[in-house]
Amino acid sequence: MRKILDLIFVRDKHVCPWWLCFTFDNVFRQLIHDPVKILQPYIKEGDTILDVGPGMGYFTIPMAKMVGEKGHVIAADIQEKMLLALAKRAEHAGVNKNIIMHLCSPESLGIKEKVDFILAFWMVHEVPDKQRFLNELFSVLKNNGTFLLVEPALHVTAANFEETVNLSIKAGFTLRERPRMFTSRSALFARQSK
Repeated sequence: MRKILDLIFVRDKHVCPWWLCFTFDNVFRQLIHDPVKILQPYIKEGDTILDVGPGMGYFTIPMAKMVGEKGHVIAADIQEKMLLALAKRAEHAGVNKNIIMHLCSPESLGIKEKVDFILAFWMVHEVPDKQRFLNELFSVLKNNGTFLLVEPALHVTAANFEETVNLSIKAGFTLRERPRMFTSRSALFARQSK
């Protein structure tokens, strides 16, 4: 039965194709995942944000507005077509100057800039080497910065999510809380200053 559920809910290792993200970025999603409501507690004007696997900018564009002219969002993805679609949407929204498009390799984010906040929304389950990925996220987060991990409940089992939480702690993150989000499993981490 579990293998059937894994097939139905696409619980195998894959990267969401760029064209499928249109289904995630729509007006109805605002009813269950309001970007401002979800992210406002963690972002302030002037922040540097890392949005990993941003899709076509569902969260990126609102975050770019939240950080204002003095802040910026690094949109990091391994799919160039995803970043091109995001760039068009950002220009249309008037926030393209606040967003840095960053094409990653499958092996590394390749980001050196320190950030105040990291968002990984519905994407960590697609990463083949989660420990390496989480270690890299930890290395770019500033002291006292926060990292919000959110995974889709249908694709990621509770056990698999707990495994990712434990890998995040192993990378050096401190678990702060578990915000409630519709259809999702989530955890907020911090990098504590020493």
